[in-house]
Amino acid sequence: MALDLNGHSVEQGLLFGSRVTDESVGFRGPTACRAAGITYRQLDYWARTGLVEPSVRPATGSGTQRLYNFRDILVLKIVKRLLDTGVSLHQIRTAVQHLRERGVEDLATVTLMSDGASVYECTNADEVFDLVQGGQGVFGIAVSRVWREVEGTLAELPSERSATTTATAVPIDELAARRRARRVGT
Repeated sequence: MALDLNGHSVEQGLLFGSRVTDESVGFRGPTACRAAGITYRQLDYWARTGLVEPSVRPATGSGTQRLYNFRDILVLKIVKRLLDTGVSLHQIRTAVQHLRERGVEDLATVTLMSDGASVYECTNADEVFDLVQGGQGVFGIAVSRVWREVEGTLAELPSERSATTTATAVPIDELAARRRARRVGT
């Protein structure tokens, strides 16, 4: 495997240097849903119940748009995968809380394993082997693979910078541009 100047694999270097992983870049709800493979109803419920809340901009009232950052969408996709395999929402909440406590760079080294009842974190092959060796059926989610999937999807979808980093919002479509022009002109 090729290494960059810091000794990291080239693949890993790509994970941390793209536009989509910039903390000031946000993605609206429909975009987050598309990248994570969930419905808007799920996204809204998970935000309202605190499972996965938008880090860039929360909803502050009627008509406001939540903005999710890359990490939020990564967690949304992991939640979806865990739900699809039958893990309880209670166990998923525990796993999400643990993921929130980790640094971004640490996430790429994690493999989540589950027996359907509990979720385990493995950070090396020995830990994965120990879980599998128990003879119990388990499945794994390599976070780095999910990371690459989400990053590839988001690279093709619209994003916006948070209002705290830019003085003026950039309209993302023609209708928004007309509305903005009308407000400025009056």
